[in-house]
Amino acid sequence: MRFERRFTTGKGGPYSGIRFRTTDSEIRSASGALLHEARDIEAPADWSQTAVDILAQKYLRRSGVPAATKRVPEKGVPEFLQRSMPDVAALAKLPADQRFGAEKSARQVFDRLAGAWGYWGWKSGLFVSADQAQIFVDEMKAMLARQIGAPNSPQWFNTGLHWAYGLEGESHGHFFVDPDTNRVVESDNAYQRPQPHACFIQSVDDNLVGENGIMDLWAREARLFKFGSGAGTNYSALRGEGEPLSGGGRSSGLLSFLKVGDAAAGAVKSGGVTRRAAKMVVVDGDHPDIENFIRWKAVEEEKVAALVAGSRVLARHLPKILAACWAIDGDDR
Repeated sequence: MRFERRFTTGKGGPYSGIRFRTTDSEIRSASGALLHEARDIEAPADWSQTAVDILAQKYLRRSGVPAATKRVPEKGVPEFLQRSMPDVAALAKLPADQRFGAEKSARQVFDRLAGAWGYWGWKSGLFVSADQAQIFVDEMKAMLARQIGAPNSPQWFNTGLHWAYGLEGESHGHFFVDPDTNRVVESDNAYQRPQPHACFIQSVDDNLVGENGIMDLWAREARLFKFGSGAGTNYSALRGEGEPLSGGGRSSGLLSFLKVGDAAAGAVKSGGVTRRAAKMVVVDGDHPDIENFIRWKAVEEEKVAALVAGSRVLARHLPKILAACWAIDGDDR
């Protein structure tokens, strides 16, 4: 591939002409409670406070970032595309609590994203020369900083953490296509071969615990949610309520399993930084439980409405009841 410079000149670097500012970020609930704060975050001066807040709360890596790194020489890879690892010697000279920390600048995020993309492109033979790879990396950094282009959330979360900082972790069941053999192999490091994809469409078979079965699907969805991706499935293969089972008895129905998956997705969503349980559920119109499926959402909304109405009634009348009780003296209270 060949590229032309549109937003960079090649002389002043990818951020030439882009002003940066240092600011604080606070995320508060509707009641004013502080949910997240980050101090002294560097971001492009033209970014809105909302953009800075999203960057600080979600996309800046919060731990494991080494204060000093060094390049890992790799034959045939230009130096600017070589990945980095912690510089153990340099880190040893620092106090223990200063050796590893969090990303504090948007530039760190731009650099690791564009750098990793350039490295992968080079390893795949996509650039005609090192100069063209440099143009690609510079242009991508400038486009990210100027908000001309932006990747999906899992890219911000995961891409470049191994390339830029040498972060490693368990594979968590990830697989990838080895470009040398064109075979699907299991990864041994979730960060070296990260999960940068937005959403996955998965299938499910009508069995409880077998491979590709219902419970297996919950595990696969959790694996996707953990690194920030979403998941969607057509559940029409599952039997309807009351249909016979091969071992005798009757099926508890589609909704009984969907409620389990909904609760599991909600539990994953409740914690962590990258965890986002975006979940799509599809059922064909000719499924026996289709009417119950359609009604399910409305029933949940009715529950919420009942909770809100009840809470407002209690907030209005309960203090008066308590005040009346305390106004009575002695045992009659």
